[in-house]
Amino acid sequence: MSGSTGSMMVDEHHVQQIELLTGTPDNFGGVSVEIKNPMDSNLFGDLLRASISQWRQKGTRGVWIKLPIEHANLVEAAVKQGFWYHHAEPDYLMLAHWIPNTAHSLPANASHRVGIAAFVINSKGEVLVVQEKNGIFKGTGVWKLPTGVVNEGEDICTAAMREVDEETRVKTEFVEVLAFRQSHKSFFTKSDLMFVCMLRPLSYEIQKQDEEIEAAQWIPIEEYAAQPFVKKNPIFDSVANVCLAKKDMKYTGFSTLATTTRSGKTSTLYFNNQDLKQPLSSDNQA
Repeated sequence: MSGSTGSMMVDEHHVQQIELLTGTPDNFGGVSVEIKNPMDSNLFGDLLRASISQWRQKGTRGVWIKLPIEHANLVEAAVKQGFWYHHAEPDYLMLAHWIPNTAHSLPANASHRVGIAAFVINSKGEVLVVQEKNGIFKGTGVWKLPTGVVNEGEDICTAAMREVDEETRVKTEFVEVLAFRQSHKSFFTKSDLMFVCMLRPLSYEIQKQDEEIEAAQWIPIEEYAAQPFVKKNPIFDSVANVCLAKKDMKYTGFSTLATTTRSGKTSTLYFNNQDLKQPLSSDNQA
């Protein structure tokens, strides 16, 4: 049976051969289990109960079970053994359990959603703005910066260029992160990080995305910043003032440095290179 393995369970009266769930040890004294094949929920409950008993004897602390959506029938059996929901993705549910009789130290689910706002300004001092068909700005007539959510595994700078391309078909290159805003309880109780990214246009013709965008155009940045909605909302006014300062070359944001972690994963460092007294090498490791 996939996801399980044979093991000897011994009590005072007899030796019994039963199946146990196969787990992969992690670096923190825990174990991860991924269920890959269909299984009867009652059998799964028995396997899980026996596995927890053996993991307890081995000193295992945390247990993670990844349940693909096609095995949703096993959720109740896991919950009855003390598992709780940790997080969910479109195709699976991650369940967690803490074996010791102490407060658990398992990491919490991701706490933030990450988004971008794209400040695209051309050589005429015009900024690319849009009016949205949906959401809180629908029908307000407010011109706003293109915005969107960063995808899993996507760099902030890449997300900003992608969103502008999707909404207006204007091609851009990343310049700097000018600022970022943090808010809380923004999306299903999650906190939110919004990075304001300056982009340089490589094309100028606009082809708006009909599904989400009501209108798109280039307007003088001063006109964008003077909108009543912008002036009345401190966060929008503050961002507009940062953009105005950048246009007048009175502000320096954060540029990028592509690097790698010790494990070899790609990583991007955002830093103020104007005030840096020594150069950074792309060979540096985080």
